[in-house]
Amino acid sequence: MNYSRAYSLTEATRKLESYCAYQDRCHKEVVEKLKGMRMIPEAIDVILGHLIKENYLNEERFAQSFARGKFNIKKWGKLRIIRELQQRDISKFNIQIALKEISEYDYARTLDDLAKKRLLQIKETNIHKKRKKMADYLLYRGWESNLVYQKIKELT
Repeated sequence: MNYSRAYSLTEATRKLESYCAYQDRCHKEVVEKLKGMRMIPEAIDVILGHLIKENYLNEERFAQSFARGKFNIKKWGKLRIIRELQQRDISKFNIQIALKEISEYDYARTLDDLAKKRLLQIKETNIHKKRKKMADYLLYRGWESNLVYQKIKELT
């Protein structure tokens, strides 16, 4: 992201409005983008203020769509979603709101579907190795260990 030209405040603002309108962004992404455009800290503050005021930038909305998307599309568990949102400097409050986007029913059903599908893919014959592979797979995706081990016990 090394832009060779300088941007006026108005140009940078318009460019970032498009950037945020295309998909929800977090503050951290927007600040990085503006730094990549070589904007000075004062300009970054002005543009951020404008984007928030005009509702182009909304961390609660970002966190909610991030949680929904990663759960529905990538089948991530809550721990992975929380960790990824924390890396983006999203507040605990907004993370809690985001997690409410995932119903308990869908969460349990998705874990069940994911575990059953993975079980069919593991060709290991040793039951202990098979269970370990299954646990590693689900834990990496951010599913809570108590739910993972409960599901493994139920399915194997």
